[in-house]
Amino acid sequence: MLEIELNGAAHALPEATSLHDLVESLGLAGQKLALAVNRQVVPRERWRETPLQARDRVDVVRAIGGG
Repeated sequence: MLEIELNGAAHALPEATSLHDLVESLGLAGQKLALAVNRQVVPRERWRETPLQARDRVDVVRAIGGG
């Protein structure tokens, strides 16, 4: 298992998990999100090719409309 920090909390994932896999496993596919790994924003088009590593810090931010 792979241990990461997800929005400040410990989170276990299978080895060889990408950002895309993480989004899918969290049930957030298709939502308007921004993801950062170790404080670096990763563009959506790179999520599939961005593997997660042990102790990575991942921040998931959801876009919320308002006025």
